[in-house]
Amino acid sequence: MVPLAAQPKSAVQVPRPPKPLARLAGQAIADYRMIRTGDRLLLALSGGKDSLSLLHVLLALRARSPVRFELAAATVDPCIEGFDPSYLKDYVPSLGIPYFYERQHIVERAADTMHGDSFCAYCARMRRGILYAAARREGYDVLVMGQHLDDLAESFLMAAFHNGRLRTMKANYVIDAGDLRVIRPFIYVRERQTHDFASRAGLPAIVDNCPACFRMPTRRLGMKALLAEQEKSFPTLFDSLLSAMRPLLSEGLPPPDESEAVL
Repeated sequence: MVPLAAQPKSAVQVPRPPKPLARLAGQAIADYRMIRTGDRLLLALSGGKDSLSLLHVLLALRARSPVRFELAAATVDPCIEGFDPSYLKDYVPSLGIPYFYERQHIVERAADTMHGDSFCAYCARMRRGILYAAARREGYDVLVMGQHLDDLAESFLMAAFHNGRLRTMKANYVIDAGDLRVIRPFIYVRERQTHDFASRAGLPAIVDNCPACFRMPTRRLGMKALLAEQEKSFPTLFDSLLSAMRPLLSEGLPPPDESEAVL
């Protein structure tokens, strides 16, 4: 797919992310060696507050970092009723980066190919495969995902509660095919921080990132409610969970290469 034409950066006023948000992302990138000189990053942009916040953080980091890297964004439109990210076709190119819009009828395909799985899990796998294909086709070697600390904590407890396993999302890893890396720069960031930035900066975020998920009760929503209730009694809950998850975050981390400059 030919990218939508990037416009000069002056075409839109680019909001500057708050220092705490940028600092946490920068620290995670450094701790897990996520971005290296010459990397070509493709951000998975859903249109929600998290991925839009990450887009602006990466733009700010790219502008001031001595480590040179390329940045583009891609959106998968799953053709879900009530979910329309097509406005991003104008917004993202106005920021001066390449943009790829992938429209796929995931809902229709789910009826024929989804067996014994939740729609959310099925959709996530499908979107990830579409993003991998887009990255390969357009020559990007690093896929950037917008999950934050709340997402990681929910995944960690869901794996323990329902599967008896200690697992969560990884910070930086090479996929099984060996040709792409996946990074998550927001692993230290709380969801409320992306919400605050998106609200204050007036980012054009889709309120309900996936209406299908919000219409159907999921285990993840239940875990989110449980964590919110526990945090009222234990204010340092997420700090403790991050400490517990640190060994899991580094699983699959590529070995260091002393010859490479890393952000």
